[in-house]
Amino acid sequence: MEASSKIRGGAGAAWRWLVGPEPWTRRRTAGEAVLALLMAVLAAGTEEILGGDGWRPAAVAASATVLSLLRRRFPASVLVVTGCLGPLLPGYVVLLMLVGWSAGRHIGEAGRALAAFTASYVLYVGTTLLNTWDWQAALRLAFVSTLYFLATTVVPGLAHRYWIQRRTLLHALQDRNSRLLRERSMVALQARLRERQRIAQDMHDSLGHQLALISVHTGALEVDPELTGRQREAVGVLRNASVAAMHELRQVVGILRDGTEAPVAPGPAGTGAVDESRRGTAGIEALVEAGRAAGKEVELRRAGEGPPLMAAADHAAYRIVQEALTNAYKHAPGAPIGVELRHEPDAFVVEIVNGPPAGPAGDVVSGGQGLTGLHERARLVGGMVHAGPVDGGGFRVAGVLPYGAVEAAPLVDAADDFRQQSTSLPPREGDPVMNWQADPLSDLSLTERELTMALREGGTPRSRTGGVALGCGIAAAALVLLVIAGGFGIFFLMSAVDKAMIDPQQYEAITVGTAEQDVRNQLPSGDSVATSGLHGKGPAEPEGSQCLVLMSSDVPDDITVETEPVFRFCFKDGKLIEKKAYDVRR
Repeated sequence: MEASSKIRGGAGAAWRWLVGPEPWTRRRTAGEAVLALLMAVLAAGTEEILGGDGWRPAAVAASATVLSLLRRRFPASVLVVTGCLGPLLPGYVVLLMLVGWSAGRHIGEAGRALAAFTASYVLYVGTTLLNTWDWQAALRLAFVSTLYFLATTVVPGLAHRYWIQRRTLLHALQDRNSRLLRERSMVALQARLRERQRIAQDMHDSLGHQLALISVHTGALEVDPELTGRQREAVGVLRNASVAAMHELRQVVGILRDGTEAPVAPGPAGTGAVDESRRGTAGIEALVEAGRAAGKEVELRRAGEGPPLMAAADHAAYRIVQEALTNAYKHAPGAPIGVELRHEPDAFVVEIVNGPPAGPAGDVVSGGQGLTGLHERARLVGGMVHAGPVDGGGFRVAGVLPYGAVEAAPLVDAADDFRQQSTSLPPREGDPVMNWQADPLSDLSLTERELTMALREGGTPRSRTGGVALGCGIAAAALVLLVIAGGFGIFFLMSAVDKAMIDPQQYEAITVGTAEQDVRNQLPSGDSVATSGLHGKGPAEPEGSQCLVLMSSDVPDDITVETEPVFRFCFKDGKLIEKKAYDVRR
């Protein structure tokens, strides 16, 4: 048991060492495993195709797997090792691309990345030259190796590094832009608060003074002994109405000043001034009773039970009933009115329906803003209000309000749906609490709004499309560079083949004893990368001679044959002293 625990602990430590400080998700772990398996299969298959036998393909596959898994943890070291072993192990051709791509991202400092790629390049070219042992074609071989290394390693690394730097820059721009937006919103909020305080002060000084005078004069008039009982009752109603108006004004001033409702002291009975216990659904019954006392036919119905409403929603319900009853009194005099409060499973519904008016409405004073204000009240608490006529000539006002706190939906103008609405960012942790959706940054320019929407976290479809377009552009540029490098390589290879290949008939036409200069005039120079590695693989050369080894232009019918024919011409003392045709192992 203890041994198994130690084994599991050691395996866990090895895994943490492998993944490094950046944790691997299950998705990344599965992707790395599949990628390592793919590298192993490609490396083994390439080695097998290019003539590897025995344990060599399996060893190359195992080493490719290890290097693939270590490329994130040690990007510079893996890049250098792969560049050194690449010329010796043809199976590393795909692994070299993957390592270059990964190193471009995970090597942080530019100087360290340059040093790693330079060291890998030097080792790659040096190993290539040492592996051929043909110093006559060293320059051409170094040129081809350079093109190959640039195409397979440097280009993917630069492309990935550029992509990462661009993404980092966009994140930095996004963070800076969001900070500027929040700062501007806070400045605008402070300006609005100062303006609201000024308005509250003006209302308190002007309306408060006038209402206080009305209350004082009506109070004095109410005790006038010359008034009849009916007149005294009417004056009492006026005084109570002025007191109620003062309570309402105090509450509005409190909301304007600091955004909170001021506590309202209980008013005298029959004044219409509702206390704090009635400033919500609890006060709806008092509104209905007041209507009945005024001779109106008002019916109140309740249905269902549910959780209590939050304070803002509770107050909105009260205001919906109050405004609907006021409108019914004005525009449908004498009509029966039904008020229903219904607790649904997911919301609280308040519905006010009045029938057709029993008589002419006459001239009524209306500001035309009541229903608009109800819509805005409901929106700010996450609800909605519907108002419209019903069959038979009546009118219906219905509000749906949530039980809990719900973020208000953004206000979008239907006539401006071309992504030109102001965009507000959600507050970050530590920012002052404020209603970001309720305070959009309407003073932003179109360019700033487009930049904000393009740099939002998570990205919009436009930003994702831009990322795809950038990736396609990088891939296209890399493809063009690969095509150019491939064209140079093909041109160089064809030139090298022309300098290293003759027909068998041409070999037969040359006889031993012919002057060296005449023979060389008939044959290519053989100074080509294609003949690299052919010297010293055939029969022993005559002592003191200089030999020219060329390839045969005949292509064998069986491509699986592991040998190829070559022709050798040896010269001494200005004459051709020997010519031989033999096969060499590839």
